[in-house]
Amino acid sequence: MPIRTNRGRTAVYRRLWGWPLRSPRHLMGTLVFLAILVTALGVVLPKVVGKPQAKAAPPGPETTTSATATAPGIAAPGPTSNLPTRLATPLATPTPTTPNADALRIAKEWAAAWVDHPAGITSDQWLAKLKPFTTEEYLPVMATVDPANIPATKVTGEPVAGTAYPKSVQVTIPTDGPKLAITVVSTNAGWRVADYDQAS
Repeated sequence: MPIRTNRGRTAVYRRLWGWPLRSPRHLMGTLVFLAILVTALGVVLPKVVGKPQAKAAPPGPETTTSATATAPGIAAPGPTSNLPTRLATPLATPTPTTPNADALRIAKEWAAAWVDHPAGITSDQWLAKLKPFTTEEYLPVMATVDPANIPATKVTGEPVAGTAYPKSVQVTIPTDGPKLAITVVSTNAGWRVADYDQAS
């Protein structure tokens, strides 16, 4: 006899959805059935639908591939490409040059300001003497130096150039304390001291 009322349909639906929850045996049976159904669909559907075949793109003028035959049991290498690498030309390394006379002069003037720290001079006054010869980036580093701790009071010789490049020169200057190893670099404002240390 056909179901003609909404109340009758609701009862039928409730009975269908409630069947798996009536007992653990019903629940396990439902889960096993669903697992088998999903597995079967996963196996059958790809065969029915079929895998789409990718169209092979013809090689363009920029790419050339080559295949090589290999012995059995050895994996074949992947295709090679003649495309240029990201860095087509290697970065040029600077070549040593003759030291710049202005770089040596700036190093000597900076060293003269470095050793000039009479008693009672403040860090700001000492830093103001170094500022015309120092890069803006290195000034904050020099601001951390206490001039009272500098063991030299005068420059005792001429600057000696070490390794020299077009944009930087290593200079050694003797003092009555330690020798200074100074790095002078070329900036928009001219040659300036970018680093120093005690030379060995």
